[in-house]
Amino acid sequence: MSETAKESNAVLPARTAAIRISLALLAATPAVAVRLTGMSLAPAVAVIVFGVGVLASVALLMWAAEAVRADISGSLALALLSVVAILPEYAVDIFFAYRSGSDPAYAAYATANMTGANRLLIGVAWPILTFVAIWAIRRRPTSEYKGWFRSGIQLDKQRRIELWFLGAATLYALIIPLTGRLAWYDTLVLGALFAGYLWRIRGNTDSEEELTGVAATVAAQPPLRRRLLVAGLFVAAAIVILSAAEPFGQALVEAGSQLGVDRFLLVQWLAPIASESPEVLVAITFALRNRANDGMTALLAAKLNQWTLLIACLPIAYYLGGGAAAGLPLDARQTEELVLTTAQTILGIAVLVNLRLTGGKALLLLGLFTAQFVLPDEHARYAMSVVYVLVAVAFLLVHRHDVPPLLRAGVRPRPGSRKAEDN
Repeated sequence: MSETAKESNAVLPARTAAIRISLALLAATPAVAVRLTGMSLAPAVAVIVFGVGVLASVALLMWAAEAVRADISGSLALALLSVVAILPEYAVDIFFAYRSGSDPAYAAYATANMTGANRLLIGVAWPILTFVAIWAIRRRPTSEYKGWFRSGIQLDKQRRIELWFLGAATLYALIIPLTGRLAWYDTLVLGALFAGYLWRIRGNTDSEEELTGVAATVAAQPPLRRRLLVAGLFVAAAIVILSAAEPFGQALVEAGSQLGVDRFLLVQWLAPIASESPEVLVAITFALRNRANDGMTALLAAKLNQWTLLIACLPIAYYLGGGAAAGLPLDARQTEELVLTTAQTILGIAVLVNLRLTGGKALLLLGLFTAQFVLPDEHARYAMSVVYVLVAVAFLLVHRHDVPPLLRAGVRPRPGSRKAEDN
């Protein structure tokens, strides 16, 4: 961030910023204390205590992710935010994979949680963010509102980078159901793709957003103090998320179990709702600030993170838990879930190939996601997968002129080249 930009920021007095940070930490304290002491709470009380902790972590994450732009690119900052925000998802999934090494029953829970979290992001989080962005557009003095179906989120050209790596991971994911397991070589390939993504976005030039409030105050500090404050905010947010999100999900699962709901479905849907809440709330906050592109970037980074690094961790956890070196086996239902998740991801890439997510596209994603709950049987998920792929092909044909720039996005262009202009 330039000195001129820093001077234009709406910087709060240091005391005011410190009070706001302290209030967020204070709100999160009960959740952390309950987790550390192992205190038992009734499900309804646990939802409130840990839910407040999750909301406090969102504030800490927002301040850290915005202030860190003084030192790194916006894309890398949002990628870092996504890593911290989905820590609960890692904790839950890796726990299930580790336990499945000694108890095969847990293998189903590991894949259920992973596929549920991935499908919730595209099928629910993307549409919700789009609807919030449209609502924010309508509130602007100079509105760009074109109706619910045509208004939406316009992404920067640099978002093709996330889409390229997401596409590469999705193509590879087509192989996994054929092997019938998550194997050690899947860890190598998917882990390498995530590392390649971080390498590709390093030093990207992003448009500067004027910081306000706590983030502006932190960013205006001398370099050493600023970096320590940002690191402290990220660490505090990570501690709160790890303390609050998992028990929040467990409280929801316990409440559902008391009502007689199938535990597999609870692990697949209710638990991920809790673990996904930090990054979704952060994205919505961006949209309310008329920064929907940043919100969508955070969700794209979270999806890419879960679709590469999270899956890459599962075979390792399975082996460390006593499982075979060949990898985590997939049964028929897990294979169906993985195929459907892969098909939905293909459509997610296709609807964004022109870098625009409209209200119409959001309704389509939400409608197809909802349709899976009225399927007559589990095997019908294959039919649903075909529908996802056919609709994706239609979008790619309609926006075929946007496909070549996307294919070129994975390689860092030379300055001044045509690739640089596309990206």
